[in-house]
Amino acid sequence: MTRFWKSFLVICVVAAGSGFYWWKTQPATKDAGAVPGKAAKAGGKGAGRRGSGPATVRTVSVTRQAMPVVIDAVGTVESEHSVAVRPQVGGVLQAVMFKEGDRVKQGQVLFRIDARPMQAAVEQVRAALARDQAQLVQAKAQEARLRPLMEKDYITRQEYDVAATQAKSLEATADANRAALEQAQLQLAYAQISAPISGRTGSLSVRAGNLVTAGTGSAPLVVINSTQPILVSLSVPQRHLDDVRRHWNSPELKVEIAADRGRQAVAHGTLVFIDNTVNPTTGTIVLKARVKNEKEELWPGQFVSARIVLRIEKDAMVLPEGAVQPGQDGPFVFVVREGRAQTQSVQVDRQVGELVVISKGLTGNEEIIAEVPPTLTVGTPVTVRGPGGEGGKGSGRKGDKSQQSPPTQIPGKEAKS
Repeated sequence: MTRFWKSFLVICVVAAGSGFYWWKTQPATKDAGAVPGKAAKAGGKGAGRRGSGPATVRTVSVTRQAMPVVIDAVGTVESEHSVAVRPQVGGVLQAVMFKEGDRVKQGQVLFRIDARPMQAAVEQVRAALARDQAQLVQAKAQEARLRPLMEKDYITRQEYDVAATQAKSLEATADANRAALEQAQLQLAYAQISAPISGRTGSLSVRAGNLVTAGTGSAPLVVINSTQPILVSLSVPQRHLDDVRRHWNSPELKVEIAADRGRQAVAHGTLVFIDNTVNPTTGTIVLKARVKNEKEELWPGQFVSARIVLRIEKDAMVLPEGAVQPGQDGPFVFVVREGRAQTQSVQVDRQVGELVVISKGLTGNEEIIAEVPPTLTVGTPVTVRGPGGEGGKGSGRKGDKSQQSPPTQIPGKEAKS
């Protein structure tokens, strides 16, 4: 038998089995549908109610309350004062008087460098100054002795001038050595490095025992950032510049700082700086807010979410965020009119948290659907659900016994039927 006939035989067997299975199941199907309309009569009525019945919704009324006029922005925390501490004299670093990350105060000793070479220089200059002062005393005495002799012509004028010149030269030399002594003492003082500002220290770049050199080319020993207060740099779109400048001296103007958008503010500050140039590439302008940061909630280099509160609108029209729907022609809301859902276009002014401020489109007397079902369309009949999740209009009335709670049963006695 060829391969073709083998394949043909297999196909025939499969077809015969399928036909037999269809023949066995056909009578059951016919019996179920022998009485037309009986099954539809049993379940069609309930199905029709499910498809065309009213949608259960929850509604809210427009509320009026005080709402802030805000500008949301992303900010970067900056230190108001940052200092890179470098040695001003070279030598061996003998001691580090703090721990990395410590908070230090201005004038606190941070490092000590081996001061013996500077101390020796101070003693050398002091000795030279003492010598020059002794010679100056002698020269002045010599000048004083020769003056009356010169006046009586016992000595020539030239001899007296030599003595006077010698005294003045030694006086200048003493002044120079006095300045050199001050310089040597200053270098000696540089061997002890103190904190130039109060702030938080960073990581150490050099440990005790290493040789350090003076100059700006060397790496700083440590960087101190002031954190109390601290600055927050904000990039704000240029369209808000006029509003910010208009409310600059207003007592209501403040800045709220949060770790992330939508979270509770962790710090409050005041605007202290407006940049003098708008960035033409991004169309933004830089503002800076000063925050007391008493508990160091903010850290230099941290990205934060900022909200600039320009003023407080005392009578704003407010709706929940979920009640406002996006549309091709702009935002809109579903309102209940005569038991049916209708749409109403609105104009959104701003959103603060989970509340939306409506500027136009509503009068305040509308019954607005707060939670819009996905299948809700214009003209759909609606049933309003009450605050506790029960039916509202048409389902939560006093006469509706199906919604009333059953009577409380007295312990020990059976409830009467």
